[in-house]
Amino acid sequence: MTSGRWAKGYTQTELDDAQEKFGLVFPPDLVALLGDRRPVDGHDWTDEVAIRRMLDWPFEGLLFDIEHNDLWWPEWGEKPVSPDAREVLRSVVSRAPKLIPLISHRYLPEEPHEPGNPVFSVYQADVIYYGADLLDYFEREFAGWGHRPWPDQIKYIPFWSDLVERNR
Repeated sequence: MTSGRWAKGYTQTELDDAQEKFGLVFPPDLVALLGDRRPVDGHDWTDEVAIRRMLDWPFEGLLFDIEHNDLWWPEWGEKPVSPDAREVLRSVVSRAPKLIPLISHRYLPEEPHEPGNPVFSVYQADVIYYGADLLDYFEREFAGWGHRPWPDQIKYIPFWSDLVERNR
């Protein structure tokens, strides 16, 4: 990984405080990475306003697509009118693993609480894999999208992987 794109890592106290403040449990590979170094272009876990905005980004983008772009899955039932659609979506998203912002609109799922979760690019309902895992993501982000082939299997993450599959 290119050294110029990295800054000093967070202390364990800063990481613990961020997880507590935002109700998250960082997977162990993210804790190890952010304790060692953090991406210069990444989200600052000490900036509460910016982090809360990025934590809301996936929900708000999906809601926009429900209200303006005909997003609605049959398994959610009959599409209600707003604001009830917001509540249905909130229920659906609340059952999905939380997403941890990394850089821009790239996210690592909180669950399972183990290393090796894929990284997603989330822009409204346009959700794609952006890395097979955290290391793969940063290599692709910094070295180029196609610097190596994608693995045949990427860990399934409820709801978010379903969005990827529906976008193919």
